[in-house]
Amino acid sequence: MSELHEECGVVAVYHLPQATASPLCPTQGASEVARLVPRMLLDLQNRGQLSAGMTSYNPQRQPLLRTYKDVGSVAEVFHQSHADLYRRQMDELAGSAAIGHVRYATSGREDSSYAHPFERTHIKKNKWFSFAFNGQLANYDYLKTQLLEADHNSCFARESDAEVVYHLLCAAVKNSERNLVKVCQSLTRPLDGAYSLVFLNALGEMFVARDPHGIKPLCYAFDGSLFAAASETVALFNLGFTPEQIVDVPAGAMVIVTPERGVELRKFAESPRTAHCFFEWIYFANVASVLDGKSVYLARKRLGEELARRETVPLDEDSIVVPVPDTSKAAADGMAYALKLPCLEGLIRNRYSGRTFIEGGQSRQNKAKTKYTPLPQVLEGKRVFLVEDSIVRSTTMRVLIKRIREVGHAKEVHVRVACPPIVAPCFYGIDMSTYKELFAVKFHDKYFPMKNACCNDDLTTNWNMTHEIEMEMEQDLGCDTLRYLPTSALSRAIGLPPLSLCQACVNHDYPTEWGCKMSDRAREMFLNGVEGRTYE
Repeated sequence: MSELHEECGVVAVYHLPQATASPLCPTQGASEVARLVPRMLLDLQNRGQLSAGMTSYNPQRQPLLRTYKDVGSVAEVFHQSHADLYRRQMDELAGSAAIGHVRYATSGREDSSYAHPFERTHIKKNKWFSFAFNGQLANYDYLKTQLLEADHNSCFARESDAEVVYHLLCAAVKNSERNLVKVCQSLTRPLDGAYSLVFLNALGEMFVARDPHGIKPLCYAFDGSLFAAASETVALFNLGFTPEQIVDVPAGAMVIVTPERGVELRKFAESPRTAHCFFEWIYFANVASVLDGKSVYLARKRLGEELARRETVPLDEDSIVVPVPDTSKAAADGMAYALKLPCLEGLIRNRYSGRTFIEGGQSRQNKAKTKYTPLPQVLEGKRVFLVEDSIVRSTTMRVLIKRIREVGHAKEVHVRVACPPIVAPCFYGIDMSTYKELFAVKFHDKYFPMKNACCNDDLTTNWNMTHEIEMEMEQDLGCDTLRYLPTSALSRAIGLPPLSLCQACVNHDYPTEWGCKMSDRAREMFLNGVEGRTYE
């Protein structure tokens, strides 16, 4: 799973101007709660390490809105290892309201101009705003073309879906008559995909919104004075809000915060069905978070127990369970406990080796070698059950199996995957948009050709994990055995009905119209041997 790119994360804070100071305020007081944003973003660092930024609002300051953002981790961007620089920066950004963002790019380059939030200045306060966006638009190309055709004098400065949102938001603000519900409705009506938004204008008005399918997570808390929102509950809990105060934003809903009306939960779009991304529980989210009422840690633990129930390899005193650090730990613990086996850290992750997913080919393999160190003292002579979240492209898994054998001197390596095979691309924010790059596809397509399939045909009905497919996968990876979980295990482990989850990458069931269109296009490219991504 280190081969998967993380998603983005958003946060927001707002202290009502006439309210009693919240006990959760920083020591500088209610007028400077913007200082809370960097610590909230640190709790979401797992969602993106490419860039970070924030916009604050201060009615006593010129400019009313001030934005700071740059490439790097939260600690790097906000100079948290340099006390004087950090203090000076926080003094400049102090305010009674703020929004923040950590970014990993599913589109767009790695430079500061792509970092969020995006601020738009204007002489009118209601049209002077900043916003941050977590997600991906499946109809990005279509919307971009529509915007360019509507005005032939226009052009795009960046290749990112956030810029499409920016232009649509400018138009929505212009035509909304200062009604934030209308702003959100006008903005989101043409959008197809997964997103959560945070918005702040120079009037001191804020809203946070979640897409009509609830694909991306978003939650908020309010103690009567201080409002805060974040992609994950851990950021709110660590601020000091109680679990009872933290609430998920419903799909198709927005929370509006204004000086005059306080905090309001409003519906801006109908929600035909929820489709929460199951990968949030499997991998993306902080293990301490609770998403849509379901614990990330407990979901991963139950996935491990599902693996244990399906184990058929004989166990003995030389058998051990080893997680691939770090997000597989809970699943490995659950499996080991159920099988009464020791769960040992036979692989140590070097947290300072960088991200393996940035480079491809041989460079990515070399990165994987430096990222994990096998421990011969733990692995030598052992029957190793190696637990991983998922196998997407298989580059990292191949390296790990080889090094566990050659460096760790393990007797056997049995790979156990706490997820079904990834058999379809994602167009909602996970960086895997082609069939060709997916490890499982070439084996399944050999036995169950998908040339006659179309969107929402459940490929898993035919794409069963036969013994022949398993043997070919094992030989290709270099492990003794390989076992995946079935799709039915996901909803059981998470605790939500299957139709409440987006499982398109494992069952081909895309919850939106443009997700289906992009899937059909990707499949056509795969069948015709066309290289490249489905959309750039």
